[in-house]
Amino acid sequence: MIIDAYNNIWEASGNSDYLTGESFTAEDLIPFLDEAGVDMAVGCSLGQAIDNDYIAKVVTKYPDRFIGFGGVNPRLSGAAETVAECARLGLKGIKLHPTLNGYHFADHGLLDPIFKAATDEGLMILINALDDPWCAPLSIEEISRNFPEAPVLIAHMGTVWNTTEALIVSERNPHIYLETSSTQLLEVQTAYKRVGPEKIVMGTDWPGSVPALERAKIARAIPNDADRALIEGGNLARLLNLA
Repeated sequence: MIIDAYNNIWEASGNSDYLTGESFTAEDLIPFLDEAGVDMAVGCSLGQAIDNDYIAKVVTKYPDRFIGFGGVNPRLSGAAETVAECARLGLKGIKLHPTLNGYHFADHGLLDPIFKAATDEGLMILINALDDPWCAPLSIEEISRNFPEAPVLIAHMGTVWNTTEALIVSERNPHIYLETSSTQLLEVQTAYKRVGPEKIVMGTDWPGSVPALERAKIARAIPNDADRALIEGGNLARLLNLA
């Protein structure tokens, strides 16, 4: 089974140039999944406009195509309760976006309750982590090492400047995995050599990219068929108990 580990879906349109003023619904994404031969995709709520009810609606409508991850902003009151609500909605994980929501990831006061709630609910934690100081991989390790039962995805692998740090963190923490969207080919190849295929999952971060491009990158970076099968779905299926 081919599983894409990271995509953003929403139905509200707006005037923001960053969001192109358009909605990007599950129905908009499905043709791109079909084009790339992707069986299932993780659908996440945006960091800018969290709508977990929509994610749950998509999972209910397309249970064989979408896996739901709810958005959580730790700065808002009741954030830990939002994690529990994600579980009640049938979602499999949560997404955290420290850059857009304005918090540093080494903040135990904000993040410990979120990680505890995710651990209690059996949810995966996806962290949007490019190369900015809000979400440096070492700060992710600072929080997540106290919650080893909650699998963590470092989305974008800290690209570009924090990739080496992400590799170190994944190497020494069995429950921290690396997601490949936005990364360069060489970064994926390096991760493959350093942490092995069992610690990497393929993602797209649609609409920023499309699954066909990401699958082509993985195909070029990972020549071994069995290893590529783990990265393109096997690992995530195991972690989310889909297999």
